[in-house]
Formats: sequence, structure tokens, C-alpha cells
Amino acid sequence: MVEIIFKPTLHQFRTCLEFAEEFQLTAQDLILTNEYIYQPYFGQMNLGCHVLFQEKYGSGEPTDVMADAILADVARTGCKRVVAIGGGTVIDIAKVLAVSDGEGMDALYDRAPNLEKKRELVILPTTCGTGSEVTNISIMARTRLGTKLGLVSPAMYADHAVLIPQLLEGLPFGVFAASSIDALVHAVESALSPKATPYTKLFGYKAIEMIIRGYQKIAAEGREARIPLLEDFLLASNYAGLAFGTAGCAAVHATSYPLGGKYHVPHGESNYAMFTGVLKAYMELKQDGEIAVMNRHLADLLGCGVEAVYDKLEELLDQILPKKPLHEYGMTKEDIDEFAHSVITSQGRLMANNFVPLDEDRVRRIYTELF
Repeated sequence: MVEIIFKPTLHQFRTCLEFAEEFQLTAQDLILTNEYIYQPYFGQMNLGCHVLFQEKYGSGEPTDVMADAILADVARTGCKRVVAIGGGTVIDIAKVLAVSDGEGMDALYDRAPNLEKKRELVILPTTCGTGSEVTNISIMARTRLGTKLGLVSPAMYADHAVLIPQLLEGLPFGVFAASSIDALVHAVESALSPKATPYTKLFGYKAIEMIIRGYQKIAAEGREARIPLLEDFLLASNYAGLAFGTAGCAAVHATSYPLGGKYHVPHGESNYAMFTGVLKAYMELKQDGEIAVMNRHLADLLGCGVEAVYDKLEELLDQILPKKPLHEYGMTKEDIDEFAHSVITSQGRLMANNFVPLDEDRVRRIYTELF
């Protein structure tokens, strides 16, 4: 059994300038990023490499259409190394760039996981949620299928993952909130996964502690209290990434994908919408085992009894990002059956990691209760 996968070489720098000096970017490098990130942190460095701004190809989370357009342009640069500086959209597209020499997304999905590394990949996360700088998964909205699907291959691991807390300083609070809740979900789902090991739990439970403690400080002192905690949140996201990179995510992610895919709900927020609903469904089926350990851990952090743990968790999270019922995102009652069927038929990779098996009827009930 695989205990834990450490793939990229992990670096941390105090500033972006230190990174640029260490990695010596040249004309054979391509930076994929957003202009609002690049200009303040790298714009004055005269790096001499290719730069593509992801937003020129579309807004929102990554789609196969957006990725195909970027793939075509990158193929014309002849670059040997891709440097991703951004959040989940930029990172997910950059992983695809590392395994394509011009092939489109449909061809890559058809061949996965048997893909080959075509370019060196360096990832600098600018949010504290995805943890994907240390994973081999890229999530895309498959526009023709109407849902999100993961593209997974060993070749999609970064060669280098670089943590620079400075890059989080300009993160709007809403993005900080959604991304850090995503990291919390990663940590919880990986700990409850049947693939969890002592090593993944070590990272997962520590990430949960760091995020909850940070949220408690923000709830008590206000939004600006997050600024001195940005390094902690970036590390917690990385820890959660190391955990779910081996143990996997599960039904929270699986049920969030149809919602996010159809109604363009940001990934972290759609996960939060499904989070405690899935945990409560698990508890209806099995109250002992790792979920009892998880509930005790959360109860100790939240200062409550285990019987109130999910209510207290939602009470805290609601101070960071107010939770909305699913219908407020545009979801209709007619979507419930469609989404439940889509989860069972399309998200088997994730549903295999559930704490306990969930059938289509149970998934339908989760959507109904959260509607």
C-alpha cells in the first residue's frame, strides 16, 4: 500500500524576487498567470520569458475550450518549462501544458492516465486552497458533458512546487475564504478516505487544526487578522494537498462538480455547500471508525460536544463564508435527479474514496436536504 506520495521538490521563498533569482527564467520558459498577479510582483523584473495571461482566454474556472485555446498558443512558443503562478484555474491548465505538445483536451482525456511529460513544470500557488501544487490532478469543466471531470496522470506532477506567502497578500477576502474552505474539505475527505494512511492523516489533521484555529482568530478579530496568518494557511493548504494527493477526495467534491459545472459556482464555495450534508449522510450510515476520530478532533478544536460538532462547524464557517442553500445558486428541483445520476455515473474516481458507500438514492437525498 502506498503510504504517501512526495513528488515535487518543495521550495519556500520570502519574496518573488528570491524565486526569480533562484530559478533563472529565460526565453525557453513560459509563465502562465493572471495580469493582476504578474504586474505587481514580476512586472518590473524584465524576465525575458514568454508570458500568457489566462484571463485573455476566458473567465472563471477552467474549461476544455479555454484549455484548448491556450494549448494551441503555447505549442507555438517552443517553451521547455512552464511556470504556473496563480490559483486553481492557472494551475490546472498548466498541468495540461506539461503533458501536451499540441494535443487537445479530448485526446488527453482519452489517453489518461498514460500521458508523457513534455515540459518541466513549476507551480507557485497564489491561493490557500487547492493544494494542487503537489498533486497530479487537473479538474476541467467538460462543456460537452455538462460536468467537471478530473484528468489524472503521474506525468502531471510538478517538478517544483514553490510557496511564497507574499503572493497571497492581495487576495480578496472572498477568494481567501472559498479557497481555504476548499483546503479544509481536502483535509477532512482525505482523512476519512479508505486510502488514508498514518502519513496522510498526519498532514490532514494538522491542516484541519491550522485552518480552524485561523478561522477562530478571524471570527474574533476581523478579516484583517488573516494577514499575519497567510503563511499558516498556505502551509495548511499544502499539507492538505499532500494528504489528498495520496488518499483522494470523495463525495463532497463529487457532488459539488455538477453544481459548479452547470451554475459556475466557484469550486471552494460549491464544496462548502455540500460539505456537512455529506458528513451527516456518512453519520446516518456509520458512527464509528475514522469519522468518530474526526468528530472528536473537530469537537476539541471547536470546544463543543461531538453531538453538536457539525452545527458548531457551520456556525464558524458561516462567519468566514455565509452558506447558501443550493437553490440560491440557480439549482432547480429538476436538477436533483440529473445531478445524482451524474455523480454515480461520472464521478466513480471520487466516490470510491467515500467513508462509506453512497448509492444514487442517498446522493439524491443529500441534494434534496441541501436544496
